Amino acid sequence: MHAEQVRRLVAEQFPEWADLPVEPVANGGWDNWTFHLGSALLVRLPSAAEYALAVEKEHRWLPTLAARLPLPIPTPLAKGKPGAGYPHPWSIYRWLDGERANVDRVADPVRFALDLAEFLAALQSVDAADGPQPGIHNWFRGGTLRTYGGKVDRALAGLDGQVDSELAREIWASALDARWDGVDRWFHGDVAEGNLLLDDGRLAAVIDFGTCGVGDPACDLAIAWTLLTTDGRRAFRKRLSVDDATWARGRGWALWKTLSTYSYSFQDPEDAEDFASARRILGEIFTEYTASVATRR
Repeated sequence: MHAEQVRRLVAEQFPEWADLPVEPVANGGWDNWTFHLGSALLVRLPSAAEYALAVEKEHRWLPTLAARLPLPIPTPLAKGKPGAGYPHPWSIYRWLDGERANVDRVADPVRFALDLAEFLAALQSVDAADGPQPGIHNWFRGGTLRTYGGKVDRALAGLDGQVDSELAREIWASALDARWDGVDRWFHGDVAEGNLLLDDGRLAAVIDFGTCGVGDPACDLAIAWTLLTTDGRRAFRKRLSVDDATWARGRGWALWKTLSTYSYSFQDPEDAEDFASARRILGEIFTEYTASVATRR
């Protein structure tokens, strides 16, 4: 997707913004191509038909969610249609300022964890009636972890001798055995570094709701292992009042994602950063799980 094509789309469908400059967003994501439209707007274009399924959902639900949440989230201003050689629906949003979260940029890890927990608690409290159920539109977030069993098996087969497969399978089995109460709650679906924006080291906004929906919100707990510190993870869990079963499922979400990243990156020199991150996160998962088992004995 090129800026000139985006300019044509905007000019054809939203002439009021035709004179604004269009520039690619650095690290704009994989599921969507993103472009600055002037200094205050963002153009977001799904990169494949599967991702385009989220466009209607976002326009229907994000304004409703935004009114109930303690932090800014993207709110669509206009919905585009196919044109200028681009085949999918697309959106224009207001631009949200902030820098992507990572371990080094977070000023106070416990404060960050609590702010994130407050956001997720507010999200889960929104009425889930008629909300989007798990499906292709969000890659079955909010549904059973068993959907990802094949990914875990393939990752462990590719990582034979590189990780403690026995411990990984024990953690995975504990996640599969942990029952959900069946009460639908709203979830974001991809609470990750790139979707959490910081201002002066504090959580300032949450973006990219393409995988949001209603169902089991345990998928949003994976961040406890992928980004939070030990103290932050403890504060996060306490604020959300997460029971053992939900915590185990959240650990399972973190595990399958991390194993998948580990398996495709450990042999590719160009993925050294992803490999180092996956190795660190897997260590967090193993250490926390082992400590939790020891505490129960």
